[in-house]
Amino acid sequence: MIGGLWKRWREAKALERHAIPDALWELTLLRYPFLARRSAEDLTELRRLCSLFLASKEFHGVGGFEVTDEIALAVAAQACLPVLKLGLAWYDGFVGIVMHEDEVLAPREVMDEDGIVHQYEEALVGEAMEGGPLMLTWAAAAPDEFADESAVFNVVIHEFAHVIDMRDGWADGVPPLPSAEAREQWLDVLEAEWNEFCDRVDAGEDTLIDPYGVEAPEEFFAVAVEAFFVAPAEMKKEQPALYRLLSDFFQQG
Repeated sequence: MIGGLWKRWREAKALERHAIPDALWELTLLRYPFLARRSAEDLTELRRLCSLFLASKEFHGVGGFEVTDEIALAVAAQACLPVLKLGLAWYDGFVGIVMHEDEVLAPREVMDEDGIVHQYEEALVGEAMEGGPLMLTWAAAAPDEFADESAVFNVVIHEFAHVIDMRDGWADGVPPLPSAEAREQWLDVLEAEWNEFCDRVDAGEDTLIDPYGVEAPEEFFAVAVEAFFVAPAEMKKEQPALYRLLSDFFQQG
């Protein structure tokens, strides 16, 4: 009982210290219409989670980039949407969020089948690592009034989908599930949907889900989560089985 009271007291203090001004909240909803479309009940809970998220995470701007209140809330609101019904505990595994103004060139190494190591640079707009920190670039996360509504791209939701996926230790497109049977059922749906998606992309078809999903099951999961939250009605029409899978897991839709 004492522990429960202490937890509620700490949460109340965090909500008080990180209360979101009405004007800033309304601005965020205006800039991200997929958030504004949520019910009044969802938005009340989302706002509460955003305050707790901002109280528990540490933002770091790199190279002189300033993480303003507007930027921090924009990230928080999109990050909290997937865990609206699951709870912020899904993000307990990391604290730091590193933000760059534009894409980052990250050094990479890969060994070929002959054992030769090749070095190269990869352009990144976001990256999630087990245990953190999580990296985002504002150029990719900022609202885009000219975005193509026939396709979905949301780097914040994408990277936090990876965080959810990696909660059981690795990224494989399968988030922690309650049983081995549930995992088997998840894989049955995910693999079938991924294979069909890859065939469509290979055939040159336009897809709502970002074609980057052909790279691996874990990337397919992340881009599918983007579509689920940004364009749910369109996704439900285009890939109903995948939509139902995500709807059951996230307890939304």
